[in-house]
Amino acid sequence: MKVKELKSRVLTVVIILFSGMLFSQQEADSSVAKRELIAPVAPIDFDASSKWYNKINIRGYAQFRYNRLFETNSNLGCEQCDRSWGNNGGFFLRRIRIIFFGQIHPRVYFYIQPDFASSINASNLHFAQIRDAYFDVGLDKDNEFRFRIGQSKVPFGFENMQSSQNRLPLDRNDGLNSALSNERDLGVFFYWAPKKIRKRFSMLVNDGYKGTGDYGVVGVGVYNGQLANKPELNNEPHVVARVSYPFEIKSQIFEPGIQAYTGNYTLSNVSSTVGKRDDLTYLDQRLALTTVLYPRPIGFQAEYNIGRGPEYNKFTDSIEVRSLQGGYITVNARIKAGKQFIYPFVRMQYYQGGKKHELDARSYHINEYEIGIEWLPYKNFEIVAMYTFSSRRYEDSQLRDNFQKGSLLRLQLQVNF
Repeated sequence: MKVKELKSRVLTVVIILFSGMLFSQQEADSSVAKRELIAPVAPIDFDASSKWYNKINIRGYAQFRYNRLFETNSNLGCEQCDRSWGNNGGFFLRRIRIIFFGQIHPRVYFYIQPDFASSINASNLHFAQIRDAYFDVGLDKDNEFRFRIGQSKVPFGFENMQSSQNRLPLDRNDGLNSALSNERDLGVFFYWAPKKIRKRFSMLVNDGYKGTGDYGVVGVGVYNGQLANKPELNNEPHVVARVSYPFEIKSQIFEPGIQAYTGNYTLSNVSSTVGKRDDLTYLDQRLALTTVLYPRPIGFQAEYNIGRGPEYNKFTDSIEVRSLQGGYITVNARIKAGKQFIYPFVRMQYYQGGKKHELDARSYHINEYEIGIEWLPYKNFEIVAMYTFSSRRYEDSQLRDNFQKGSLLRLQLQVNF
């Protein structure tokens, strides 16, 4: 694609977005904090006088996408990301989430989140499926020490922890998300964070700074390791640990973090002809570093992980334990335009390694660049436009020397309720 043509396309998108912003007649709420819609941040205080039904809350969001504008290669896709990428992709409901949550006892909090737009495969869409179903049990009056029991996000990676409702790029990065497709699993996790920091975690979400929500300063746990909504296959749980602390330095908030997990993963999607272990079980372990500067008004996120896991080797036509590495950097801004909010962003990502949840632990080599903008004209409606430049090599026993390169404009409309 010629540079002049690319500039014209990007300019067209910007004009469309800002024209709508300038002529919008409905005012946005001046405080993003009043949305209270973004992430699983448990209430810190409990009202004992409130009736039981006032302690149960309902919220949710829905995402509508179209990915085919200015597409240069219809064979470019991403199974882990958005199934409407590429050939035969059209209008698509990416997520429809209704969330039930509440502090039903001073030390008991529950959170249940089904998704009504889950995709079993490219031919079967819009199935209901549980995403989260857990309860927190506090060990002290301020719930600074608590256990989380059930299906929930595994504390590994900042962008993995961010709600899809809150994240700027339309899909999570391949480097860290390849560790945990859907980011969740069944297990028991212990979290600790001082009350002051719990409130800071909440503020970083509710004030529109794109935080993760409250997953503790320290989080440790055990989980099945086979990913969400899948049965355990090897009776050996994974173990995970994460430390992340948001430092307040003058007007800035900086959050470094480190996390790691280890376990054995049993493959469930394997070709009959590929070489593999008899028990289909392989070492699965990673270490990741995180650094985040929140957008006040300019910010960035950067994460990188290394590890070992199952990966298809085309030279031996077999699945082996191989090294992996990858990560991303995102630069973003939070701009208040009257009573509206605008978030321009740029992300670069890289990954080389296997994806254990795909066919034959498919081997990947990815370089991708994205430039986009999120616009909140008012609290219940958001628009994201993102131009993606992608170079992906993905190979399994059915796909040999499969290299796809291209670009496309991606659009998302999101309703918050």
